[in-house]
Amino acid sequence: MHPAEEKAFHEAIAKARERQRRPQIPARIAVAVNRLLARRGYAQIEQQVEWDEAWRVAVGDHLAEHSKPSRLNQGVLEITVRNSTALQELTFQKRNLLKQLQAVSESDLIRDLRFRVGELY
Repeated sequence: MHPAEEKAFHEAIAKARERQRRPQIPARIAVAVNRLLARRGYAQIEQQVEWDEAWRVAVGDHLAEHSKPSRLNQGVLEITVRNSTALQELTFQKRNLLKQLQAVSESDLIRDLRFRVGELY
């Protein structure tokens, strides 16, 4: 082996051993818990419960029985409505509902509402 190659080889070996000796810093518990919650979808479930409660307060019990917030996509909260009659009523009240929902949820995330007819789960 050439002396220059031998020197480079020994330097590489020394660096590899140095990397192996460094102890790994354990992850903070908060980071680990956040990753677990995100992976399992618990944060989304909690958010859905909050939207459901805010929606019930904003629209009242009667319309809440016929509609349910389904997802938030780029500031647009999608509301699934049981039938076209409820859809029409909610469409007429859309501006007021949006203001009430923003006030109840204390969130700037909702910029608009979109209604669609579908099955409620």
